Parts: sequence; structure tokens; C-alpha cells
Amino acid sequence: MTKPVQAEVVVPSADPSARNTAVLVVFTAATNLADGVLKVALPLIATSLTTSPALISGVLTTLMLPWLFTALHVGVLVDRADRRKLLWLANAVRVAVVGGFLVAVLAGALNLAMIYTGGVILGVAEVIALTSAAALLPSVVSGPKRERANSWLTGSETVCNEFIGPFLGGLLVAAGAGIALGATAITYAITAATLIFLVGRFRAAGASGPGDVEAARPAIHAQIAEGLRYLWEQRVLRVMTLLVAVLNALWGAWLALMPLYATTAMGVSTAAYGLLVGALGVGGTCGAVLVAPANRLFGRRRVMFANIFLTGAMVAFPALSTNVGVVAVGAFLGGLGGGLWVVNARTVSQTLVDESMMGRYSAVARLFGWGSVPLGGFGAGLLAEWAGVRIAFAVFTLLALTVVVPFLRVYSRPVAAAMETRISTGAEPATPRA
Repeated sequence: MTKPVQAEVVVPSADPSARNTAVLVVFTAATNLADGVLKVALPLIATSLTTSPALISGVLTTLMLPWLFTALHVGVLVDRADRRKLLWLANAVRVAVVGGFLVAVLAGALNLAMIYTGGVILGVAEVIALTSAAALLPSVVSGPKRERANSWLTGSETVCNEFIGPFLGGLLVAAGAGIALGATAITYAITAATLIFLVGRFRAAGASGPGDVEAARPAIHAQIAEGLRYLWEQRVLRVMTLLVAVLNALWGAWLALMPLYATTAMGVSTAAYGLLVGALGVGGTCGAVLVAPANRLFGRRRVMFANIFLTGAMVAFPALSTNVGVVAVGAFLGGLGGGLWVVNARTVSQTLVDESMMGRYSAVARLFGWGSVPLGGFGAGLLAEWAGVRIAFAVFTLLALTVVVPFLRVYSRPVAAAMETRISTGAEPATPRA
């Protein structure tokens, strides 16, 4: 008798989104913890080398400068290469630089020139890491689950970079500069290992991989121009970028004016000032936690629109009052608006932007958004010098209102409804025109 042939049972593979989200959250939390430690540790170490405020402030400037000069080129690199490998590369660079600082400290040879040079290299590594991570998430987390993933990522960034990291940085530097640098280097090294557990595709569709016959593709500058043109032609993305640029200028103004304003006009001690700044982080964490129920209750469009007024309150309250409690509430509201916006903006952009363009889009958007922070701070400083700090805060409050009409016109109710359908169904973005 012939034995019957059994049909092969094909078990569909489980959606790896939950696993990938967990890996990315752990990676993001740990790297932001190390970033937060460095953000405090390097300027504090610099104070042992010089008493010049300008030279000490230059440490953080070196960390931000690469966004202006390398972001667009890094965006092209991210769209061409394996994004997980780029994250490994970025962390390897971080380990090497921080390890170099550690050796110099132990040898008693660390100087400002070394810190500045290392700061620029660390800044480039950050551009690569953040752009790669932003482009990687849509390819390893399915559409309907991205809002939750973005909430967890935003919350971990805020808590670790703005709370735990700076707090640990102060404690570690107090214990010894070598201890702070060593702990940071070890954290970067261990964190990179978590990326092994990611599953899925890590290279943009159509990008050539190892062993592939590489097809002719545009030059780097042509692809940069394509990324800029893509952002300009996408009305929703263009207005979102404009809104972020304007509101980040308000953040720059607050961060630039508040140290002097708080310690003079408000009478806040140096120790208490840290708590005042911490109100921003508390608000951001609450925004990341509350974004999903807020979207269900009020709708994503209204929640995103509210960020304009919440961020405006951050600069409006110190324009109206020198009371510490009032200003702290304004800081909390600004952080809340930022947390709500970041999660929703990431979800929307991941729904609209094709994977092949995600690296360049992220780089261009961050270039405009983050580039406005120092511009806002510089402009606020000049205005405060001429008309006073409270007038400067008032002018930046009015600046927030300039994006109300563009947002409402472009992100209209029909556009918002269509967006929710795309997000809920996990619809793939349209492939950009060649």
C-alpha cells in the first residue's frame, strides 16, 4: 500500500515588531544614557582646564556643529548602506573617542584641543546614529505598531538623556573623570551588542548589498538635491518641518535666556535651576506616555496642533511672571507639547516617506529643526541685550503663532482622516519619483 503524502503545513512567521521594538528601546535608552552622561561630563571636565565661559560652552558647540556640515551627506549614506551596520560603526567611533579621552586623563595629558576634536567626531557619530535609527524603525516595525514603538523610544530618550544621564554624569565626574569616561565607553560597547537581536531588513529596498552588481546611481550631491526636493514637494512634511524649525527656535531662546533670568530676576539658586530645567523632561516624558490616549480622545490633528500653544506657553509664562512655580509650569507644558509632537510626527513621517528616502528625509528635517535651536538662542540673546529678557520672551511667544494658519490649512481634516486610514492599515508610502 502506498503511504499517503502529507501536505506540508506552512506556519506563517510571527510579526517581529514587538521583538524589534524591545531591542530598539534598550539600544536607545542605553545610548542616550551614555549621551546624557557625556553631555554633563565633558563640560565639567573642561572646567578643570579653563575658567573661560566661552571656551567651556564651546564643548557643547562642537557636539552640535556636525549637524550643519554632515547631515545631508549622512542622509545619502543611510539610504545606501546597511543601517544596522552604521549604528555599529557609530558606537565603535564613540567607544574609540571616549576611550581616547580616558587614556589621556589617566596620562594627565587631556587638553581642550583634544576635547574639541573628540567632540566634533562624537557629533558626527551622533548624526550617523540618529539618522540611521530613524530610517531603520519603519523597516523593522510594522505600520500599525509604530505609534507604540515611537512612544517607547521617545520616552526612553527623554528619561535617559535629560534625567538619569545628566544626574549620573555629575555623580561620576565627582567620583573621578576617569570613572565617568570609562563607564560611558563600556555602555556604548555593550549597547551595540543588543542590535544582534534585531530581525528583518536593514537596508533600504533597492540599495545594493555586499556582492551585488551595483547599478548606476546618481552622484551624492544629486541625491542630496533629490532629498531636498522631496521634502519641498511633500506639503504635509514641508509644513511639519517649518513648524518644528519655528518651535525649536523657541526652545533655543528658552535655553539661552533662562540661566541668567532664573538666577537673577527670579532669584533661583544654581541647584534649584537644575530642577527648573528638569520640568522640561518631566513634561516630555508625560507627553510620550499620554500620546496614545490623547490621540484617541482628541484626534492626532488636534494633539499636534496643541503643541504650538504648549510650546508657546513655555516662553509666554516667563514673559508674564518671575514666579518660579509659574515658569516651571510653562517649562512642563513645553516639554509636554514636545513629547506629544515627536511621537506623532515620527509616526506620520514613517507613513509618508518611502524607505529609500528615509535617511535623506530624516537628515534634512533634523538639519532645519535642530539648526534653528542655536539660531533662536542667538537671536533671543541679541533681542534681550537690546530690549530686555521679558520682551525677548514675549516676541518669541508671538513667533509661535506664525505657524497656526499654515498647519491648519495643510494638515486639514480630510488630510488627517486619510492619514489615520493609512496609519491604521499600515499602507506603504508611495515610491518617490526618480
